[in-house]
Amino acid sequence: MKKLALAAAFAAAASTVSAGTMEEPVMEAPVVVEETAASSSAAGVVIPLVVLAIIAAAVAMD
Repeated sequence: MKKLALAAAFAAAASTVSAGTMEEPVMEAPVVVEETAASSSAAGVVIPLVVLAIIAAAVAMD
């Protein structure tokens, strides 16, 4: 009787372990984050040139 109960327990455990389908797993697409610049890279050059022009104009006025 104990062997029958043990066999039934193993059969029940084996059926739940193998319960599944052969479907392809659902894979989510990777998230791509593209950083956008707030301003162009030329702004890093333009601002010092404008400051230099203002200083040159101030020196020329003296």
